Amino acid sequence: MKVKGIILDLDGTIVDSKEAYLEAAEIAFAKMGRKKFNKAAATEIPRRLEQNLSIHDLIEGMDTRKFLEAYINAYYQATATKTKPLSNVSDTLAKLSEKAKLALVTMRYVPKREIIDELESFGLAKYFRYVMTALDTHQPKPSPEALKKCARQLSAKACDCVVVGDSVADIKAGKAAGTKTVAVLSGIFSRNELENEKPDLILENVNQLPDFIE
Repeated sequence: MKVKGIILDLDGTIVDSKEAYLEAAEIAFAKMGRKKFNKAAATEIPRRLEQNLSIHDLIEGMDTRKFLEAYINAYYQATATKTKPLSNVSDTLAKLSEKAKLALVTMRYVPKREIIDELESFGLAKYFRYVMTALDTHQPKPSPEALKKCARQLSAKACDCVVVGDSVADIKAGKAAGTKTVAVLSGIFSRNELENEKPDLILENVNQLPDFIE
């Protein structure tokens, strides 16, 4: 691929957030009076939320609004200590930043400064020209709005950018924006789910990406 901009997702793409998902689920279920829960729900909940799907069957008998309030608050607190960069991602971002301008778009509803601080703690902030959260856009992914804004910030046309992410929403947003799309299998979505969105490329993880960028 020949591109001028590379727009990367955060959770599941350059950082491992599975421990944060688990802690958020444990706290939310405990607050709702349930100490034991199916551990598979820890990754199923964010998968559903990202696609605006119901979680009623996962939290049977609970007030959805109260559960989600507890879950999301716990998740954002957990990301401060429980997320960690995926293996070798710093070297990968260094290689990619020599080939194109990098931006990061996350669906977390937090101030941009919090994401930059997290990236700085991992030594990754220096690779990104622009960082954007769900608070910086009227319509987060799968809307193309954030990606189009990112492309402009990188002084590139959307068609000259590639979106890299682990979720269905990443690929849908990229296609709607007119970018190239790369799905990675390092997050919580299956190959099957991602293949259904027909990305231009599916990789095991972002560390394989430099080999496909001119």
